[in-house]
Order: sequence, then C-alpha cells, then structure tokens
Amino acid sequence: MADLFDEDDSGAADAGPVPSDAPLAERLRPRRLDHVLGQDRVLGENTALRAAIASGQIPSLVLWGPPGCGKTTLAACLAREVGAHLLSYSAVRVGVKELKAAMEESRRLRRAGGRAPILFLDEIHRFNKAQQDALLPAVEAGDVVLIGATTENPSFEVNAALLSRCRLLVLEALSPDHLVTVLERALDSSRGLASTGVIAHEDALKFIAERSGGDARFALGALELACTAALRENATIDTAVAEGVLATTHLVYDKAGEEHFNLISALHKSLRN
Repeated sequence: MADLFDEDDSGAADAGPVPSDAPLAERLRPRRLDHVLGQDRVLGENTALRAAIASGQIPSLVLWGPPGCGKTTLAACLAREVGAHLLSYSAVRVGVKELKAAMEESRRLRRAGGRAPILFLDEIHRFNKAQQDALLPAVEAGDVVLIGATTENPSFEVNAALLSRCRLLVLEALSPDHLVTVLERALDSSRGLASTGVIAHEDALKFIAERSGGDARFALGALELACTAALRENATIDTAVAEGVLATTHLVYDKAGEEHFNLISALHKSLRN
C-alpha cells in the first residue's frame, strides 16, 4: 500500500521537512486535501470551497472547530492547492508589530505582481479588538488572504468587521471511525510508527478512538504512548495497553466557552429523558 504521508508535495506552502523527533501528530499531518478526514461538509465535491479552489482564488476564512479536527492542516493544504505562500502565526506568540511588517511585505509583493500570500492565524480569538482591527486594511485590500482558526464561537470572539470580510467554515470533531483510520495510517507510515514493528489489535484502536473526543492530535499522542509501552513487552498494542495510557475519557471542556453550554444542554436533555 502506498504511504499517504510520504508522497511528494511540491508547492509554495512547503514549510520544509518535519524533524524525525517531532510529535507523531506533526509528522503525520496530511499534506493534501484528499487526505483530510471528517470534513466532507466543507470539503465535499460540490461545496463553495471546492469551487473557490478550482478558481485558484480562495476567500479569507475563519475556521471554527474543536481541538484536533484539522484547522491548521486545512490552512496549509489550501495554500498548497492554490500555490500561495503561507505565513503561519499563533496569536499567543505574535504581536501587532510583527504582523504589520508581514502585511507590508505582502502588500509590496502583490503590488509587484505576485499572488497574495495566505496569512494563517491560529487561535485568532486570543487577539483583542485593536489587534484584530490591525488586520482589516490588508484583508480588505486583498493584500493577504486571512485564515483564522479558533475553538471559540467567532460570533463572540472575532470582531464583526473582520468576520464580515471572511467566510465562516465550521469544522467537526472526527468520528471514531475516522480516528481509527488515522491511527492505522500512523502504524503503516514510514514517517510514523512503521519502523517500530508494533502491531495493534483493532479493538485497541477503537478504544483509543472512542476515548479521544474527536481529537486526532490526542489520539495520535495516545497511540505513541501505547507504542512505547508495547515495545517493553511483546510489541503488540492490545486493549490492556490502550487502557493503560487512557485511564479516563478525553472530554473537551472550557467553563468560559462554548463547550460549557454544550455540556449543560446535554445534561438537561438527559434529565428530561
């Protein structure tokens, strides 16, 4: 079987080789849209986003979804699809001064006839109003294509002026079946765990998938720990090994955010029943 993670991917969004000691989730990050799982509602054949990709001009986007659903991956894949340069920042580590310099350089390149780069801002909800407003001129002029990623409801966390210039895409947590596929790929991939020789029982992979809360990053981290544990025994991940690294179910919860109200709603429905 061809290794989906080892196919060559040329394009302006290439960020260089991933170190071999990087976390498993980073090493196995999909590089093509066809490898992104669980987001058919926004990436399906007849969706608006697919039409935009076919035209070579994607709009500015806000990606809203839970952790580990593929927001960062999707941004990088979109940049590759349209051949755009990707400028990637985390809102918790970048300041307005640095962003303004990047946007000024983008404006210069575009005025010289180049393609507008894609500016990816992870955790855009961490930016305050003034910081978000600083993005408006470049986005409005088309000097950059903004892709903001957030786990929080953009209606509450992203300025209305900025949100009105972006298309909102709601991403979903991955299903257990999709997570099992991700885990199987990891075990078969030369970038992943293939060299370890570890094998995994199907019920063990299902156990990890069901306890990961739809989070591919968490599931891969658990698999990596399970692999380390298995290598101390018989190089086999069974349910006992999986249970050993996942003593409790992984739940997404933020007492001040969207998941707080989702869980309260679920409790109310349970009590009514």
